Amino acid sequence: MDRVVSVDKIENRIYQIIGKRVMMDKDLAELYEVETYQLTRQVRRNIDRFPIDFMFQLTKQEFLSCQFGSSNRGGTRYMPYVFTQEGVAMLSSVLNSERAILVNIQIMRVFVSLRRVAVTYVGLKRKIDEMEKKYNGQFAVVFEAIRKLLEPLPQPPKRRIGFHSD
Repeated sequence: MDRVVSVDKIENRIYQIIGKRVMMDKDLAELYEVETYQLTRQVRRNIDRFPIDFMFQLTKQEFLSCQFGSSNRGGTRYMPYVFTQEGVAMLSSVLNSERAILVNIQIMRVFVSLRRVAVTYVGLKRKIDEMEKKYNGQFAVVFEAIRKLLEPLPQPPKRRIGFHSD
């Protein structure tokens, strides 16, 4: 069990794309300690196990609009594949290694943990709404402060890269 990947390392590789939590082929290959082409080759050999809701290939627009940028892919000709929780679970059956099984168990635990946090967040927001209706004007400032704490942090503006003729 000492070879299992840390939770933080997995959490940092789960992205939200078109409303789904996914992991990129490159990141999964790194966690499984295999080359990306080996992972995608095994997936293509067992493509019937990976319907569109388990795995899909990003479009160029989706890839460029995501936070992970394009410079770390090394100028690849193909857009990456991304895997949903179900797709990651299916990967352990096509990779057939002890490492894949151990890493998949850890990834499943992280996905479940993230879902639990999301449900708690929604439940907390609903309770605050109910309390605000009940106590209306008395605690308006408190409720507004709590709402600001629940909002995601604003993303800093991205710096332009390259030569600028401004």
